[in-house]
Amino acid sequence: MDLSVTVDDGVALLEMRRPPANHFDEVLIGGIVDAALGLDDDPRCRVIVLASEGRHFCAGADFGGGDFAADHVDAAARLYRRAVRLFEVRTPIVAAVQGTAVGGGLGLACAADFRVAEAGTRFVANFARLGFHQGFGLSVTLPELVGRQKATDMMLTARRVGGEEAYRIGLADRLAEPGRVRETARALALEIAASAPLAVRSMRATLRGDLAGRVRAALDHELAEQRVHWATRDAAEGIAASLARRSPVFTGE
Repeated sequence: MDLSVTVDDGVALLEMRRPPANHFDEVLIGGIVDAALGLDDDPRCRVIVLASEGRHFCAGADFGGGDFAADHVDAAARLYRRAVRLFEVRTPIVAAVQGTAVGGGLGLACAADFRVAEAGTRFVANFARLGFHQGFGLSVTLPELVGRQKATDMMLTARRVGGEEAYRIGLADRLAEPGRVRETARALALEIAASAPLAVRSMRATLRGDLAGRVRAALDHELAEQRVHWATRDAAEGIAASLARRSPVFTGE
């Protein structure tokens, strides 16, 4: 099973199981979305903890194999159609982010209401080093969390943002002790679960506003830009360099 769901004390643990990198595709994202939407109607669940098995939270799409290796555009279009529904989930989501959240994995983490990290966690918007436009709604979610300037810094440099910096700039909401990310995420979830559930959902909906609609529009734009970039030599070089674990050499072509 690539995904498991358990519910205890008002908290659902939604765990990805594709270690070590937990690459996603349409099937896994669709499973996460369907499970989360199902939990909306489960009276036992007041908060969802989104976690993953293994060393890393999520490394996004796997350009070295599967659907993304065969056809980037078609695979992304199908994935985004499923992913946008994650923003329609009514239950608060806490992401337990260990290791690395990179590319689309960062987008997945930013789709949650809260992120729990540790000092060793790394958040990476690596798209510019892959040679194409950001995706997974990060055009909306990342600036809302850290501000436009810091989001631009992360996007254009593709640098790694460690857990302590992430906590300072608002990308992480709690900084856990080493090895205790999941426990700390659950503790936060239990705090939320102790509040009045009808009020929590209502307050959250007010604060989010039309987030789902804005992300849907952003995904359409992101995919259109990605479609152009995936046809360039720079994207081919960026993806090849990433798979070979070497520095890319871009030519602007």
